[in-house]
Amino acid sequence: MDKKVRVRFAPSPTGGLHLGGMRTVLYNYLFAKKQGGDFILRIEDTDQSRYVAGAEEYIFNCLKWAGVEPTESSVHGGNYGPYRQSERKELYRKYAEQLVKNGHAYYAFDTPEDLEKMRHDFKTDQNPSPQYDGSVRMKMKNSVSLPADETKKLLSEGARHVIRIKMPEHETVSFTDIIRGDVSFDTSTIDDKVLLKADGMPTYHLAVVVDDHLMKISHAFRGDDHLMKISHAFRGEEWLPSAPVHILLWKYLFGLDEMPQWAHLPLILGPNGKLSKRDGAKYGFPVFSMNWTDAKTNELTEGFKEKGFLPEAFINLLALLGWNDGTEQEIFTKEELIEKFSIERVHSGGAKFDYEKAKWFNHEWIKKSSVDSLQSTVKNILIEKDITGINEDVLRKVIELVKDRCTLLTDFYDQSYFFFKSPEKWDVDAVKPKWNEAKQLFFAEVIRNYELNNDWKAITLENSFKEIAAANQIKPGEVLLPLRIMLVGGKFGPGVFDIAEIIGKEETISRIKKALIAFA
Repeated sequence: MDKKVRVRFAPSPTGGLHLGGMRTVLYNYLFAKKQGGDFILRIEDTDQSRYVAGAEEYIFNCLKWAGVEPTESSVHGGNYGPYRQSERKELYRKYAEQLVKNGHAYYAFDTPEDLEKMRHDFKTDQNPSPQYDGSVRMKMKNSVSLPADETKKLLSEGARHVIRIKMPEHETVSFTDIIRGDVSFDTSTIDDKVLLKADGMPTYHLAVVVDDHLMKISHAFRGDDHLMKISHAFRGEEWLPSAPVHILLWKYLFGLDEMPQWAHLPLILGPNGKLSKRDGAKYGFPVFSMNWTDAKTNELTEGFKEKGFLPEAFINLLALLGWNDGTEQEIFTKEELIEKFSIERVHSGGAKFDYEKAKWFNHEWIKKSSVDSLQSTVKNILIEKDITGINEDVLRKVIELVKDRCTLLTDFYDQSYFFFKSPEKWDVDAVKPKWNEAKQLFFAEVIRNYELNNDWKAITLENSFKEIAAANQIKPGEVLLPLRIMLVGGKFGPGVFDIAEIIGKEETISRIKKALIAFA
């Protein structure tokens, strides 16, 4: 029997990939890589009414950008396909019918009107939202309440129906969650979930159990002295209330020994509870991995990638949203995360997303990134802003000079555009109050000196500048700001003589001359 760890992420192609979904991906990926196992991506598209064109491709693009691609998927292939549930439709009815045959499920012929009437008729102050459960089952139209011959007749006539699980009453269903410890449920509080819909498609409850079994997420092997489960299912805590349904389906269909170990990951919290897309729009930070445009509303939700995050920083900050390695370390490479990750160290409480901290991670990663790794991205950012004719050698020098000043990749434009184009206007108001003829003459002398300078290095330019200032009894601080404004247009940028060295002799002198006219 295959003894390899196999974990899976099973998104629905219904929209953008939320931060919480990406963290689930990451934890699955890190766990699989550490164990030398496989990470599977399965598209759970059983609810065709919610299917959004382009969403599946978007999911794969997000994973590729973040560097956490699966081992097996509808794109990567594998031995356990198809990897889209819509292409596995014929598999599920067999298992649903098996449950009916063994008395663990039943056919339900209720119409939408019947269900609405049930919710109205059985509503009380104590039970304001009645469920289709053991207390009303016998009062509805199903194969438990109807005579066998009537059920058979309805089925033979092709009557529209679903298959529901028959939840036992007054039983306790328990399991051990890797993160939360022992968890128990009273089955009497859980409704008879639909397993197979009227169109023949399974609901999540049936499909996730059947597919985990068939894709070997759900297998165990016997060690020397005890049964060892080696496959795992990590999912968000919103699925915790469904756990008893899934446990019973495992028990009824395949046996509990086959069930994977579960870990229900905590929520990611925003400023006011669970982090949502609305939080991003309201507070101005991304909540999706990449830009997502809603096909119905044409509303754009900005992503971390387009906001200017490095993928290395993105997975670093994601990993620490609910996990740490027990030390004070905060900056981790992907290889370090794989080496140190442990699902047991994931917190059970919600992790609050802090955008300022997220930007700190990105700033640290930009600082430690090599020029080579940044060059192509920065060049594209400049080109998108209409900077043309970029000299690659100059670009490399610029990146090395300004990267420590950039928090987001998009900051590279503001920190470097002036290396590639002359200012069209200057912050004259910052110069005029203290401008005088002596300074005008000082810069005329600087121009003459620089025209004769054959050693165009920052340190040489700075020394010459200060010597001329001293000779004219001018404090260097009084003329450094005007020089900066001459070269870049405003009170910003890295070391002014570093700028002069990079833009070159001819361009430096040209910019000083143009600015002197504006300052006069």
